[in-house]
Amino acid sequence: MSDATAAGAATPAAETGDTILELRNLQKHYGPVQALKPATLAFRRGEIHAIVGENGAGKSTLIKLLTGVIRRTGGDIVWNGSIVALDTPQEAIDHGINAVHQEVVLCRHLSVAANIFLGDEKVRFGLLQKREMTREAQRILDGMGFSLPAGAMLGSLTIGQQQLVATARASLRGTKFLIFDEPTAYLTRQEAAQLFALIRRLRDDGVTIVYISHRMEEVFELADRVSVLRDGTLVGTRNIAETNDTELVAMMINRSIEQIYHKEKVPFGETLLETRGLSGKGFEDVSISVRRGEIVGFYGLIGAGRSEFALSIFGRNPRTSGQILWKGQPVDIRNERQAIRLGIALAPESRRDQGLNLNLPIGLNINLPIYDKLTHGLTISGREEAQRADKQIKDLGIKTPSRRSLASSMSGGNQQKIVIGKWLNHGADLFIFDEPTVGVDVGTKAEIYRLMADLLKNGAGIILISSYLPEVYELADTLHVFRTGHLTGSNAFHEATHEEVLAEAIGV
Repeated sequence: MSDATAAGAATPAAETGDTILELRNLQKHYGPVQALKPATLAFRRGEIHAIVGENGAGKSTLIKLLTGVIRRTGGDIVWNGSIVALDTPQEAIDHGINAVHQEVVLCRHLSVAANIFLGDEKVRFGLLQKREMTREAQRILDGMGFSLPAGAMLGSLTIGQQQLVATARASLRGTKFLIFDEPTAYLTRQEAAQLFALIRRLRDDGVTIVYISHRMEEVFELADRVSVLRDGTLVGTRNIAETNDTELVAMMINRSIEQIYHKEKVPFGETLLETRGLSGKGFEDVSISVRRGEIVGFYGLIGAGRSEFALSIFGRNPRTSGQILWKGQPVDIRNERQAIRLGIALAPESRRDQGLNLNLPIGLNINLPIYDKLTHGLTISGREEAQRADKQIKDLGIKTPSRRSLASSMSGGNQQKIVIGKWLNHGADLFIFDEPTVGVDVGTKAEIYRLMADLLKNGAGIILISSYLPEVYELADTLHVFRTGHLTGSNAFHEATHEEVLAEAIGV
């Protein structure tokens, strides 16, 4: 299929009557900004159709248009042969269009069962039938292959488990067209396998799946077709059997896949951090060291103790035993302020919950750690505040019309850049990056990797925590593997194979 055919004409599905939803010159403008340029594309009934593209390419805009969150500027949406408005989320749901978002938007203070039946509660004589809902929800979860307790509070589950609950809820609401936005970002391998099995079962039952992911291996494992967006333009659509990751990356960013991972050899300097037998909540007896110019990688399954160990170094979680040395001197880091003063910065795993104030402007988020430097007497220098924020926005390529835009309005990749920019603004000797590229496109990944290289050349050390083995394998000078709170392996760059590292992580 040529790009012109994919972007400007009906697909074969439209000609054979196999189409459930069709976009005809669909577009969305925000003033002069074209978030989605005229796009024509058909989705087939009972297919898995992947959508790939960089952050800012138009994927989020497309999701919002299809789920009734925003109204289109032009073009038509055709549902089962009839033009529909989709002006509200409820209208989309009534048609059978639903979405499972990257960030869980359920009620953490309610039980799993209550979340699954939210809005469709079982009531008898005006009384909520909690036991009946719990039994029914457990039957549903078991039937989907999700090993989750229906009676537990949602907030007690991991982010990945909450994502599975959101999936279960979405697939039960008369759904005929289900959109997944980065669904495996926080899932373990086992949870991802459970999700993939459900997606295939839904497809076999005639549900159309739109699968949005930055992980190419998932696209090729699941999808029947894939469409590429770039800068708000639909570049093309391919049958998955007739393309490869090299072609898709080139379509997405006009760059070869070999250019994504950016590894430079930087001479190692003094030892910045050393831990000796450090123990705390979720980890035990961990000894590592980080030098200037070095990337030390932590790999392991979610819950293996990697993040808990990092949070202890940063002073957020107390250590119970062991020793921390900073530049050769013993230190007792009891809180984050002490860590920051020493020269340690943390870009946390959950940027939305732990790294950003979403309802504040981008500029304010970027400047948060340095307002003491911007304050003269009792006033903040507006000129310095603007200059500092604008410099990070420019240097990091944060796509925003203004520093005054809210952080919540940014894509996942741009939000991650804001978190990183905040600490670059402050400055540090040791940067801890916990899952820095979750939900981030390949282009932004390359930018983050180049940023890491610059930090190393400027004398910093880096701890890189990642659940994505290719990432940490290609970038870490020293790779530590965590399992059940313990170190199970420590390898120099490419000293072990992918298979050996994975075996250390899962204990086989």
